[in-house]
Amino acid sequence: PGRRADRRRAEEGERRARRRTPGPDVDGAGARLLRGLAGVLAGGLVVLALGLVVVEWVAGNSGVPGPGSGAIVAHVGAAVVAVIGQVVADRRRDRTGLLAALGVVVTASLVLGFGWFL
Repeated sequence: PGRRADRRRAEEGERRARRRTPGPDVDGAGARLLRGLAGVLAGGLVVLALGLVVVEWVAGNSGVPGPGSGAIVAHVGAAVVAVIGQVVADRRRDRTGLLAALGVVVTASLVLGFGWFL
């Protein structure tokens, strides 16, 4: 009975260690460049969302139609998603961080594409 409990504890410890072990580091020049670009784009989305909030407020006070609540909600939501993705990208140097940085770039591209150019 004692050996079985010891073996079970050892197996549980191995499972925990495997779950906590991060993947291999992805920290080449391309990964650093992608994380840097994602950081700039995330910051740009935050500034853009804040700018739209200010424009809506000024337009409301002037009696002029502003961008509308739908555009503001979309931009603020995209900014929040981008900042969270950038935090993950900065903290993780593995594949997860790389995919988070790529998600920030895609989010910014979608906002700029659908919200401003199409």
